[in-house]
Amino acid sequence: MKKKSLMKKLFLLLSVVMLFTLAACGPKPGSDQASGKKNVSLDFVWFSDGGEGDVMKGIIKDYEQANPNVKINLIEVAFKDLQTKLKTMVSGGKPPALSRVTDTGAFANQALDLTPYVGSADQFTQQFIDSLKPYYLINNKLVAAPMDVTANGLIYNKTLFNKAGVKVPTSPDNVWTWDEYMAALKQVTEKGGAKYGMVWDFTPHRWSTLLYQFGGSMISEDGTKATINSEAGIKATEMFKKLHTDGIMPTSVWLGGENPNNLFRTGTVAAHWAGNWMISNYKDITNFEWGVTYMPKGIQRSSVPGGKFVMALKGSGVEKESADFIKYLTTKDVNSKYNKESLFMSPRKDSSKLDYAFGKDMFEIFADELKNTSPLAANDWSRQILVTKFSTDLKNNLVEVISGKITAKDAMDKSAILIDKAINDASK
Repeated sequence: MKKKSLMKKLFLLLSVVMLFTLAACGPKPGSDQASGKKNVSLDFVWFSDGGEGDVMKGIIKDYEQANPNVKINLIEVAFKDLQTKLKTMVSGGKPPALSRVTDTGAFANQALDLTPYVGSADQFTQQFIDSLKPYYLINNKLVAAPMDVTANGLIYNKTLFNKAGVKVPTSPDNVWTWDEYMAALKQVTEKGGAKYGMVWDFTPHRWSTLLYQFGGSMISEDGTKATINSEAGIKATEMFKKLHTDGIMPTSVWLGGENPNNLFRTGTVAAHWAGNWMISNYKDITNFEWGVTYMPKGIQRSSVPGGKFVMALKGSGVEKESADFIKYLTTKDVNSKYNKESLFMSPRKDSSKLDYAFGKDMFEIFADELKNTSPLAANDWSRQILVTKFSTDLKNNLVEVISGKITAKDAMDKSAILIDKAINDASK
């Protein structure tokens, strides 16, 4: 009897030990059972120009399947509401884990420095085209990662040009001069039935294309002073006004807030100066034929480089997981998939040519515009923190020129004062 009792006690003791062992080895509360990693949820603030939102949702699904402890919530907002949304979340003490951004400078102080998570800044930045580096490497901190690269270019209505008998340049070796370009637009208006020769997005970024083509810049190469009120800056502004006063461009966009995309879609506008993302946006146009040709040149050819980036925010509580997802997004395979399916241009050096299902020849023209862009354009627009201090006022000064309230020289002088002030304030 004593032996049976002892055996029973030993059995109970072993059972208790096994239960504790299993409990210690088992998944922890709030963790993924397979990996033992904690379950996390990442809020990702997102805006779309075209169909890239659906592409990103597919990439997120793939990532969640490979990382079952991670849930990514895509919070979709209109681009015009992006900054307000982010400012509200950050000031409320609940920053999102991630956000897609165009203006890296506006939230550089709130951005998570990715450097500790990606190995080294040099190793990370070497993956991407050099002109983008100043946009996301600010004060020696990796405040974001490039997702796509953008360029300004010329989208035109083929139907109207063909009707007017106007041939567009087919090679970078025979691009129009500005005089030739304006003559072509007038012919398309008179013989092709276009209501307007062109529309131009209501943004100083797009306007600055003209500035660089005329040999100007907003800021000196060393970043110490304004140069926008140079002779080139004044000539570019006078040309911009002439396009309006001659009726080549409608005043309704820059003075009335009309959407240039909607105007071009009507089929009554010969050309739209826009970013390469409009290739995706205009893909569904069926009431006329359209295409991309080379922009005219002033004293030189130039576009304006830019891009869209993904940023992780400090204080989200899921910083490591956010950085891990950014590393995934910027790999060659994932980034190439994103840009190919979204009809964007990749910022990666090893993905410069993608086999697009639509518009491959159009992307090549935009890429050529980027290749022939003045280095002063990147020098200006990469100074994100400075640019945000004066870009709205610059736009308003251009509006005053178009409406005849001030001269081109006065507008550029006013803008130069604002730029110098921003430079001086930043140096304090």
